Amino acid sequence: MAGSEVRADLWVSEYITPWDIYVHGVTQVLAYKKTQYQEMYIVETGAYGKGLVLDGKWQSCTGDEFLYHEPLVHPAMIFHGSPRKVLILGGGEGATVREALRWKSVEKVAMVDIDGDVVEACREHLPEMHQNVFDDPRLELVIGDALDFLDTTSEQWDIVISDLSDPIESGPSFQLFTKEYFEKARRVLSPSGFFVLQAGPVSPAELTLHARLVRTVSAVFPSVTSYTSYTPSYGMPWGFVLGSAQAIDSRPDPETVNQLLAEKTTGGFRMLDGTTLLGILQLPLHLRQAIAAETQVYTLAEPPKFFGKGSVGE
Repeated sequence: MAGSEVRADLWVSEYITPWDIYVHGVTQVLAYKKTQYQEMYIVETGAYGKGLVLDGKWQSCTGDEFLYHEPLVHPAMIFHGSPRKVLILGGGEGATVREALRWKSVEKVAMVDIDGDVVEACREHLPEMHQNVFDDPRLELVIGDALDFLDTTSEQWDIVISDLSDPIESGPSFQLFTKEYFEKARRVLSPSGFFVLQAGPVSPAELTLHARLVRTVSAVFPSVTSYTSYTPSYGMPWGFVLGSAQAIDSRPDPETVNQLLAEKTTGGFRMLDGTTLLGILQLPLHLRQAIAAETQVYTLAEPPKFFGKGSVGE
């Protein structure tokens, strides 16, 4: 193509829809392993820095992961106000733990990830993301199954964050996007607690999964809010779902939020403040209409099936 300059010989192709592929040029493969649960790459990209790829799908890149991890973690923390105990299901890179530990009130974070090989590789190759939180005494790292942990924990948690890989049928997490899973999460929440779920893409061609996840969370929690953030390395805007027994203010005052963040956190935010929170909670009309029209609830008998894996090649 005239005017173009290609600088990579290795490409990761992620299948977005049956008709669309998003391709990232890779300059170096830092780690590769076919683990017990999934195929893992950690790579250096030309545009977005280091990235974690599981089963051919991008999890996060150092160049723009803050556009995912800050909105994943902090709205729930803000609405709670003073969270002490945070449970993270998934989150292998350590960046979700990093964000939770910005809150001065947090006394304990438990991170439960099924794939110890991925966690160890991220710990070695992605220090920019975890920033040594794996050595923080407030962190309890559990290599194990999220469902087992929810069934056996005797603790109540102020925040439960479901930061799991997409529900690919052959992957390890498709059961964890169902009503039964959300019910388990609610049982371990404190009465004033908040549950948050990474809930798939919200671009017009792909928003059915998100709309159904909103409906599924709504079958478990009295108060539910959907919001979005655009992470460029995903090639699409991404959705999140927040659930609680408490009312959720979809139009929080930005100055009140800024004051809370100044008092209750150690700062260092790159994306999220009071203005950003207000903005991401205002969904566009087409997405609100899709959620309102959706009726399907995901269950273990009928779980979601996320489209496609990806491939690596020259």
